[in-house]
Amino acid sequence: MEDCLEDHDLVIINAGSSAGSEDFTASVVESLGQLLVHGVAIRPGHPVALGVAKNKPVIGLPGYPVSAVLTAELLVKPLLEGWLGVAPYRRPQIAAAITRKVLSPLGEDEFLRVKLGRVGGRMVATPLQRGAGVIMSLVRADGLVLIPRFSEGLDAGSQVTVDLLRPLDQVESTIVAIGSHDLALDLISSFLGRRRPGLSISSSHVGSLGGLMALARGEAHLAGSHLLDEATGQYNIPYIRRYLPGIPVLVLRLVGRVQGLILSRGNPKSIHSLNDLCRSDVTFVNRQRSSGTRVLLDYMLGKAGLAPAAIHGYKREDYTYIAVAAAVKGGSADAGMGILSAARALNLDFVPMLNEEHDLIIPRLHYDSELLRPLLDLLADQEFRNAVDALGGYDTSTMGQVIAELR
Repeated sequence: MEDCLEDHDLVIINAGSSAGSEDFTASVVESLGQLLVHGVAIRPGHPVALGVAKNKPVIGLPGYPVSAVLTAELLVKPLLEGWLGVAPYRRPQIAAAITRKVLSPLGEDEFLRVKLGRVGGRMVATPLQRGAGVIMSLVRADGLVLIPRFSEGLDAGSQVTVDLLRPLDQVESTIVAIGSHDLALDLISSFLGRRRPGLSISSSHVGSLGGLMALARGEAHLAGSHLLDEATGQYNIPYIRRYLPGIPVLVLRLVGRVQGLILSRGNPKSIHSLNDLCRSDVTFVNRQRSSGTRVLLDYMLGKAGLAPAAIHGYKREDYTYIAVAAAVKGGSADAGMGILSAARALNLDFVPMLNEEHDLIIPRLHYDSELLRPLLDLLADQEFRNAVDALGGYDTSTMGQVIAELR
């Protein structure tokens, strides 16, 4: 740092700005000059160090990539613009409705990355993953939403102002999918990106019931759903009649798939049934309350006469199958409910429980639009079906078929 201060106007140190035992940026600044600020009330990007040494500014940026990008934008860029006499660049803004509830810490301004799309003439913003190390959240983001400190977060449907990170015409070519997570939806996004450059899919995983509610509010083009009705044994249709009255929709089969227990490699705790989840030495990770998997688990527990309270970890929730599998892979859980393809993706063991149907619920208004035509064509594409089959645990024989049309 001493060498850099000799012949540079600004010194930036990337990483080491926090307060851990291996973080030295703040102490180095103090040893050579004055540390003015250590920690700022923003998220991500809290552990920033600001100082002066030899009459030159020194900025310690956090090591996590999203934090580094955002703090450089907020702190470094204005400094350089001021020195150069360049007018500050202001990103264009657009108003949008947030698609799901977002909780935010009281004491910090949070910069939320969002994916945008226009649904029925209204712009909607879907929150992306919020971790400071999730660099793909910046790659995928269409914009940033500032959640001011002391606001506690945003309610679903709230109007927000979005700073655009990409041109508005690209945002207009986005399919908004809200609902149940499935790896086939991730593949759809990949295939569409390669075959139709400029067309993208914004996928928010809020559970099957959350997807139906988003359709009811007019916030999505389609919803993934696998809700089992206990009374009839039928998937999705009873729920659609209940939550989407008066909205004409089509129900398209996405995949048949295998649900079961995701377990550590080698199944070291010999977990073979739901009864084993009630053992004191077993820790479970669940899906969120509105998900079809949670509904399915509760249904099976009820049939088996097992109390959810007897399962250690029943109240711990993750929003995707990969997140559940990652918790098992990392050792923070012994078992989780999920699909075979997620277990295979992380090389984990799997105990099958039952086969289920995962459908796409599409309002007629959007089904007939040009925006969705490439996605619907993809469901009939054999190369795409083969790619889904290769994930394991899927039946694609009826993919794309109209299961029901509810008027």
